[in-house]
Amino acid sequence: MRHNPWLTRGWLALSLCVALPASRATAQSQFTIPKLPVERYVMPNGLTVILSPDHSAHVVAVDIWYHVGSKNELPGRTGFAHLFEHVMFQGSQHIPYGVHFKTVENAGGNLNGSTWNDRTNYFETLPSNELATALWLESDRMGYLLPALDQAKLDAQREVVKNERRQRVDNVPFGSEDEVIGHAMYPASNPYSWPVIGSMTDLSAASLDDVKDFFKRYYAPTNATLVVTGDIDPAATKKLIEEYFGPVPRGPEITRPVVAKVTLPAEKRLVLEDPRAKLPQLTISWPTVGDVDADNAPLTAVARILTQDRTSRLTKLLVYDRQLATRVSAAQNDEDSENAGRFTISVTPRPGTSLTDIENVIDSTLASLASSPPDTKEVDRFKNFERVSAVIGIQSALGKAEVLAEGQTFFNNPLHYVTEIEEALAVTPNDVARVVREYLTPGRIVLSMVPTGKLDEISKPSLPYTNVTPAAEAAPAKGGN
Repeated sequence: MRHNPWLTRGWLALSLCVALPASRATAQSQFTIPKLPVERYVMPNGLTVILSPDHSAHVVAVDIWYHVGSKNELPGRTGFAHLFEHVMFQGSQHIPYGVHFKTVENAGGNLNGSTWNDRTNYFETLPSNELATALWLESDRMGYLLPALDQAKLDAQREVVKNERRQRVDNVPFGSEDEVIGHAMYPASNPYSWPVIGSMTDLSAASLDDVKDFFKRYYAPTNATLVVTGDIDPAATKKLIEEYFGPVPRGPEITRPVVAKVTLPAEKRLVLEDPRAKLPQLTISWPTVGDVDADNAPLTAVARILTQDRTSRLTKLLVYDRQLATRVSAAQNDEDSENAGRFTISVTPRPGTSLTDIENVIDSTLASLASSPPDTKEVDRFKNFERVSAVIGIQSALGKAEVLAEGQTFFNNPLHYVTEIEEALAVTPNDVARVVREYLTPGRIVLSMVPTGKLDEISKPSLPYTNVTPAAEAAPAKGGN
């Protein structure tokens, strides 16, 4: 699973943003959001196409987003979307196994794919004279994957995904953190409660017919957005797209899951032990809103005010002033999350530091933000960050394609990133205080993660907690429940 460069663009922009001298404040206030040239149309088979020419370099990016992710799976049938991220590179009717990678690499390009809760995407970046190559590859696996998919290929990729799970989750210290929080935050029927990568049990149970049915439903033109950016001639590109994608049939109409808003009536205190860990960690998470909600912007501002850089509130207090932690981060939806969201604060303490002390600092900092709006300068620094990020995020051909595809997929507007930046620039100090009061409430999950047997190191050990450690890794509990 690859991180979306638009959503992670801020980390690239951070050093530029915080270094802006005060003398440039006027220039920043006159910032104009760059708008990409866009031509959008829908083909007769339902495929949405977005073209955005840019002749600054002889490069093109072909990026196709399918509006399907783990959210579209069912309990007992999880991991299918991520499994298809792998299967889609194993050859199709006219492209033998292994040829997709070799073709792109031999042409001087690169390629990848990614899966998340709400979308799956595949892309190629190539010299502009190889545009037809990328369109041929993508159209063939959209329209003609299933004739080449057999039990042997499915079994091979199932094992690859299982091994990826072992590497990223099962054999990593506190690797199940995200899954533990998801299970605790959402009801079992909520599609955001299970992990994108799926469970070992579900992956093992997936039959060839199950997988083919999932593909037929979701990997069709009616559920896809094709974006082509870079050094292109729009008229010639349209002809190529019609040649390669025109014959692909529409696919069925899709009923998307209805996701109810989630709130926690009270705090849940959890403990996760791990024999691989050397130091404890603390994560506090609240259910919030998805990317489509207007409060996503002020919640993002809260995260920046807390941990954007060394002068941000929590980073300054925990890492520099009191030296309780080596790392602290805060995020509102650190990946695409259409209908549900989380606000999360994660802290890695210094050796010998009390998680209880860290939790107390977090709580007092949030209480201060809730009772008294932040200084205008703090909010302005967040806005400067967003301004610089907006420019950096659309510098490359692929960056442009990702931004346009995201806007079209989730908002039916390829230029939604402009609205996103406008919403960020409209955030006020009062907005920040309001969302802290509304969302960062006592209804939260406090997860103490400690080395096996070190239950005395959890935060506030005198309070009741639930030990969510797998039985094979847990030590006998001496407190809590």
